[in-house]
Formats: sequence, C-alpha cells, structure tokens
Amino acid sequence: MLVIVALGAAAQMLGAQPVRLHPANPHYVEYRGRPAVLITSGEHYGAVLNPDFDQQVYLRTLARDGLNYTRIFSGSYFEPQGAFGIARNTLAPLGSRALTPWARSGTAGYAGGGNRFDLSQWDTTYFRRLRDFVRLAGEHGVVVEVTLFSSIYGDAQWRINPLNRANNVNGTDSVPLQRVHTLDNGNLWAHQERMVRKIVRELNAFDNVIYEIQNEPWADNHALAGPINHYVPKWEEEWRNRVELATEASLAWQRRIAAVVRAEEASLPKRHLIAQNYGNFRFPLPTVDSAVSILNFHYATPEAVELNLGWDRVVGLDETGFAGSDDATYRRQAWRFMLAGGGLFDHLDYSFSVERPDGTDRNEAPGGGSPALRRQLGVLKRFVEGFDFVRMRPDRRVIVRAPGAFREALVDAGRAYAIYLDGRLTGDLVLDVPAGAYEATWVDVLTGATLARARVQHTGGRLTLAPPAYGQDVALRLAAG
Repeated sequence: MLVIVALGAAAQMLGAQPVRLHPANPHYVEYRGRPAVLITSGEHYGAVLNPDFDQQVYLRTLARDGLNYTRIFSGSYFEPQGAFGIARNTLAPLGSRALTPWARSGTAGYAGGGNRFDLSQWDTTYFRRLRDFVRLAGEHGVVVEVTLFSSIYGDAQWRINPLNRANNVNGTDSVPLQRVHTLDNGNLWAHQERMVRKIVRELNAFDNVIYEIQNEPWADNHALAGPINHYVPKWEEEWRNRVELATEASLAWQRRIAAVVRAEEASLPKRHLIAQNYGNFRFPLPTVDSAVSILNFHYATPEAVELNLGWDRVVGLDETGFAGSDDATYRRQAWRFMLAGGGLFDHLDYSFSVERPDGTDRNEAPGGGSPALRRQLGVLKRFVEGFDFVRMRPDRRVIVRAPGAFREALVDAGRAYAIYLDGRLTGDLVLDVPAGAYEATWVDVLTGATLARARVQHTGGRLTLAPPAYGQDVALRLAAG
C-alpha cells in the first residue's frame, strides 16, 4: 500500500503544473493548485553536493516541522572547511568527496583532494542524487530553490572551485575573481551555459523547482580583496550608509543566465519560476528583468517588501542568520517580514549537519537554528495560510496604536486582519476597522495555541482590544462573522 501511495504521489508531482505566481495575487505563489507561502529553516545548501548528508532524514524533518521550502547550491560553488566560522558546514564536504555536475577526470591534482574535473563530462552520480532530492522533496510537499551559481567570495573558495584552471583538465581561462560571473570571463561562459542547460533539462519534469540565478552577486565586487562582512549584526538595525548591490557587469551576466533558462525550457514541457538575489537589507529596485518572478533579499527588513510591492512579484527574505543563536531573533524577523507582505522566508539552520541531518546539532556557527525554531516557523506558516491571504494586502495603518510594539498587518478590509505585534504592549491595541461583528483570536506564536478569544460587535471607527498575557511577541486574528 505504501509503495502504491508513493508512486501515486510521484506521478502527480511529475504531471502537475510547476509552482507559479498566484494569478489572483502575484506576491504569493500557487503550488499544486493552492496558494502558498514558502517558509523554512533549512540546511546550508549542501544537501545534494555533499554525498555524506542524509537527504531523506533532512526532508522528512522539514515536513514534520511544517515547513515547505529548501535551498540548494548546484555544485558550481562549495566551501572549504572552516569557511565563515562554521564548524560542521554541510556546504563544505571533504574536497575529495564533493559532488558537482562535472565528472572527475583521470588526472590527479585537484586542490581539494582527488582528481581534477573534466568540464566536458557530466557526473551521473551527482545528477542521480539531484533528481532523487527533488523527487523526495516533492513527496514531502517541499519546494526546492536550485541556486545555479554563487559569489566565490575570496581566494580560499576560488582555490577549490572546479572552474579554476588549476582544478580542471579543460584549459579554462585564468580570469580575476570579479570576472567569473560576468560576460567578460573568457571560455568560462561556455561551461556555465552548458551546466545551466543540463540542470534545466534534468529537472524539467518536476513541479517543485524554482531557479535562482546567483547567490549574493554583490560579493563578487569585493572578491579580490577577500571575504567581506556583508551580514547585519542585528536584523532590526536601521538603514546603513552603504548599500551592497551587484555591478552592471554582473547584472548583464545574470540577465544572460535567465535567458538561457528560458531558452532551454522553450522546447520542454514545463516553465519554472526564476528568482534573482538583488542585495542585502532593503532597496527600491529601479528595474526588474521580465524573466524574473521572485525578488530575493538577504538579511532583509520588512521595508524590502514595502519598497518593491509595485513590481507585482514575490518578495523573499531568502537568507538570514549571522545574528546569534537566539530563536526569538529569527522568529520575530520571519513574522514581521511575512506579515509585511513577503512571500518567502528562508533561515540558515546550523542545527543540520552531516552528523545530525535531523536538525538536532548544536553547531559552532555565527547563526542559529533548532527544532523549536522550526516548529515556531511552522506556526507562522499555518497562521498565514489559515486566511484567504491572496485577498489581503499589507497595511500597517489599520493599527492606530500599539504602545511598546513593532507592528505589521495583512488586511482584507472589513473581512479579515492578520496582525503581528513584536514587543510587549504597555496598553490596549487600537485598530481602525469598519463596523461589524468580529471574532478576535490572540495566538501564541511559539505554539499556535489560542491565548484568548472574544466576539466583538463594533459600531465603526476605532476598535480597542485588551491583549492577553504573552511573552515577547503575539499574533492576532480578527475575522468578520
């Protein structure tokens, strides 16, 4: 019976339309015929390229904790052990073990250990593992963002990269790190394009795939100077004097990669969404490639959503972390971003490791992650999806007064209000809502339990609600009826 169910799920996944922008509200996606928000606390992107990481246990853990998203790197970039202060980094397999789209040659001399790469040959083991991961993810209802490329950051990362001339047998051109992800990269472009086309063909049948062009392209600007501190020590920090964004040369290369994805899919049955990673923090985008459907920011504030809602795309907080190990930091960040109108939230969860693929590790890393945090993010996902949220729009103005708290609200005026308060109120909550009968339900953001519920007959204008006792933050569901 279990085999029959699994085969049925696989057939449904392969036959379904891929995840797409929701036709009624493109700030969200539609997945398998239902509107969805994409929320996760996932491993550090090495689930496929690290052959020692247990994919099945990992994906089962995400599904159990109520999460539906994960991000993987293609293998065109991975990290040396110890990079960024991460002790047990899933993105840093032993060099001789690393899987990439490219097969190993018979020639010794790879800087990470073992034989050099042959960029003209594909690694069948890698592609089998990639397909298996996406298939398993789909069976668990998990959408996979396949990040095709990443900034190389510095010499330590470039030293082990397969495109580095010293690490392959194909005579790739020696170019400065800043030019690897530009169109002025010599014969590297041909290998990059070929890899993209191969991955797109291999994954075309799946409905749970999104392609991201490049991770943190702005960091390539600083590559020759070595790694930069591009993380925010406190996510609440206000706007900084310096904005880190990709150069025009990088953007031109990214446009070409997006065009390659579209061109390859033109003769294939399915078309998948493309995401672009624009910058850290927040920034009003002056232009968006027509091929791009998801606007990703890292370490973002809620204003990243507000400044870019007009593009009618999903706005994502596609990576956060590097702000200590306190679960509350990332829970609060997630609630604020999603109730500001975000459609995607992705936390770097260092409790996943090769030794503990079930996410129970206590890793030495500049970030957090835990089973408790994942369950709390599952509460957020269920809270938002408990509304007809495609009808809702972010609107803080409905909250007239919330003394002592940051506030965010998704609103379907007169029908439903999803409100999040970050901080302990020092008085009553005052809202501006139309007259009508409402049910107010206060929700514990740690457990999803109801803290208090009341029916209110409102005559119009300002509605005053007394909050129940709660900890650091709380959510309110106000629904007509």
